[in-house]
Amino acid sequence: MASKVFFADMRAGHKENLFSKIGRLLHNSDIKGRIAPGDLVAVKVHFGERGNHTFVRPIFVRRVVDEIKSCGASPFLTDSSTLYPGERKEAVSALACAVENGFAFAVVGAPLIMSDGLRGHTAVDVAITGELLSKVSIGAEIIEADALVAVSHFKCHELTGFGGVLKNLGMGCASREGKLIQHSNVAPKVAEKFCTACALCLKACVHDAIAIIEGKAVISPERCVGCGRCITVCQQKAINIQWNEATPLVMKKMCEFALGALKGKEDKSIFINFITQVSPACDCYGHADAPVVNDIGICASTDPVALDQACADLVNNAVGNPNTALQSGFEPGGDKFRGVHPDIDWEIQLEHAEKLGMGTREYELIKI
Repeated sequence: MASKVFFADMRAGHKENLFSKIGRLLHNSDIKGRIAPGDLVAVKVHFGERGNHTFVRPIFVRRVVDEIKSCGASPFLTDSSTLYPGERKEAVSALACAVENGFAFAVVGAPLIMSDGLRGHTAVDVAITGELLSKVSIGAEIIEADALVAVSHFKCHELTGFGGVLKNLGMGCASREGKLIQHSNVAPKVAEKFCTACALCLKACVHDAIAIIEGKAVISPERCVGCGRCITVCQQKAINIQWNEATPLVMKKMCEFALGALKGKEDKSIFINFITQVSPACDCYGHADAPVVNDIGICASTDPVALDQACADLVNNAVGNPNTALQSGFEPGGDKFRGVHPDIDWEIQLEHAEKLGMGTREYELIKI
């Protein structure tokens, strides 16, 4: 049976603006039936990297927050620490970056709470029935929340072809350990030329997996459990993930983590995708390249698989923009994601999420 996906284009006028359309999308998605008075509601967003500008605008997120409040619930905005060294590697830096990008209480009307604690290790192991995994490590505050609203920027992505709600849930709700499991199958590596043998990583490792040998840090693959704590504390940025997992496995693991993030909230979740500023790569970069298609609109659904499928179809049915990272598929119906990342079979994530029972790729697109 096809799932309903509600769609609002970018047209606006004196009778109805985009903020009002966001409200109608959420009401059509049964927000009042899914969020109860007194619920603590996690609004999963991407706070954006410093220097990036394509993440969902905070003023749009404010309307989502207001609609949740109208249900008598208490929303909070949340994101997780990054696996790699950067502006959002731990809560202090991540929240400072979020405020600089406009996600301040005065703008969004809700507090900011990191889902995985101070350093990305506050997590809960969730048992799942996956093809690859039997448990996943999810940020504790996602698990503790009564309901979940995922607000995602739909764009191309260098690992998964596109990034939408499935990636926002799977990668974005995972702890640092969970992110490492998705991206890599080996221990982090030490770049010796940057290592100063300060021993901060040795002190931070609770698994006795690091030693200082001949003036350099050395990580034992046998002892390493992949928590990623050493990556966070290294001030020289000498310890990095080994990005060696095959992209089909990354997508499958990502979907299995998304399954864990939604466990127990399957009937308490709503998903909304902004198909705007469709950039060629992730919002985690400190820059954003020109959009490969013009702004299309906003979609909402209670089915994350149908939502991402509908958004992918809307992007592919658009006319591609010249003088962008898009190399092929400019015509309506052309594959925009392979036009930017030709070696990635982006449909794997949709196929696997459907196989896991997260939703269906069949949808009815309803324009509001």
